[in-house]
Amino acid sequence: MGLAALAGFSYPFNFTGQPACSLPAGFTKAGLPVGLQVVGRRFADLTVLQAAAAFEKARPWQQTRPEVD
Repeated sequence: MGLAALAGFSYPFNFTGQPACSLPAGFTKAGLPVGLQVVGRRFADLTVLQAAAAFEKARPWQQTRPEVD
């Protein structure tokens, strides 16, 4: 999947001017990484950054790394 294809996931937020942030959110039982996207109201950049910072601070998987074959 190219970068242009991935841009479709953020298009609605870019179009409406809503701040958004993507964060690592842990791993599935199979060891695959999972992400979390935090989206805020228009002009609520600080709120999105504060929520992202709080989520990152609370992450229990911080030292977990996926197995690489």
